[in-house]
Amino acid sequence: MSDGHQGSCLCGAIRFRTRGVLRGVIYCHCSQCRKQSGHFYAATNIADADIVVEGADNITWYEASSFAKRGFCKTCGSLLFWKPREDAYVSVLAGSFDQPTGLEGECHIFVGDKGDYYSIDDDLPRFEKSTPSVKVAGD
Repeated sequence: MSDGHQGSCLCGAIRFRTRGVLRGVIYCHCSQCRKQSGHFYAATNIADADIVVEGADNITWYEASSFAKRGFCKTCGSLLFWKPREDAYVSVLAGSFDQPTGLEGECHIFVGDKGDYYSIDDDLPRFEKSTPSVKVAGD
């Protein structure tokens, strides 16, 4: 993965730039992610200090739990961020990055809660809930 990426929401009201290496993409199949996105989340993450967001006043934050909030564009509805309350990083939805991303899948989490309308057809590691290194609500 390259050392820095750019991305935006669909309408361009929110743009962001990252610096540093991004984590591999984690696919989250939990019911909250599925209900918000209509499928499953595919996200990487970056330290708060390594992302610059332009148009942050266009982000609407929804606190889906006491653990984290989810950020999306108030104009076009694009899902962009998942931010834990207690940690200094933000997960960024992989599809919001401009291409080429250089991102690769890392694993699937909450596969015990995945939708019944699809199957997971790759060889990435799968976790019933989460991994020891990925801190999420309900873990």
